[in-house]
Amino acid sequence: MQNYILLVDCSDEKGLIHKITGVLYENGLNIISNNEFVEEESEHFFMRSEFTGEVNEHTIITQLRDVLPDNANIDLVKYRKKKIIVFVTKEHHCLGDLLIKNEYKEINAEIVAVISNYPDLESLVSKFKIPFYYFSNQNKTREDHEEEIFKILEKFDYDYIVLAKYMRILTPKFVSKFKNRIINIHHSFLPAFIGAEPYVQAFKRGVKIIGATSHFINEELDEGPIIVQEVIQVDHKYSVKDMQRAGREVEIISLSKALKLVFEDRVFISNNKTIIFE
Repeated sequence: MQNYILLVDCSDEKGLIHKITGVLYENGLNIISNNEFVEEESEHFFMRSEFTGEVNEHTIITQLRDVLPDNANIDLVKYRKKKIIVFVTKEHHCLGDLLIKNEYKEINAEIVAVISNYPDLESLVSKFKIPFYYFSNQNKTREDHEEEIFKILEKFDYDYIVLAKYMRILTPKFVSKFKNRIINIHHSFLPAFIGAEPYVQAFKRGVKIIGATSHFINEELDEGPIIVQEVIQVDHKYSVKDMQRAGREVEIISLSKALKLVFEDRVFISNNKTIIFE
């Protein structure tokens, strides 16, 4: 029997859980799991319900609208594998982890294509029989380079774009077309060491931990809503290369955890923060 996920967020008021679960009960649906949270500062309510049964989506959404506040956001989705396109540059570690998990069906997603601004990783991707597209950004404006990418994206049906060490800053125009659909792994514990060469910055600062941050992309550089952050301890014996090596492992872990949460519809975005039901 098909599993569904219901995501609701709205102004908080008494009886919301009762109203939502009541609609599901009246439609003969069986709730498998239920999570809810109220953000006290904004008095905003969030709820994720996973259930099974025969679903008339229009009926359920209509009934929910009748009992929920006017500002309610309601998303009713079938539990299914997400389709993703991965952007890369030259580094293989995050891409390699994704390719292996995709091959052995260890993520709730399917990689439909890989796009890069360098040809270096084509041989790796070809081993998994996934389409690889290379567009050099040399001697091109950022806008012209992205126009080439747009033409490929139009050929595919996909849910998310994953930046697996894609070392290019996307233009606001590009980002605006994919609001809350681009996930990035940043090689730093944001908001520290924004931008280029974070491990060099960390080494010069003499930090005692380094980390990685998985986040949604928005129009501001490295300022999008954070999904997962992971850290590892370092000390004065670590060179920049040692930090980079250790950081790659943390990046893999952070991105993998974040994608699992997103692909299972466990993430709400509230302003520039995330509400996550693990």
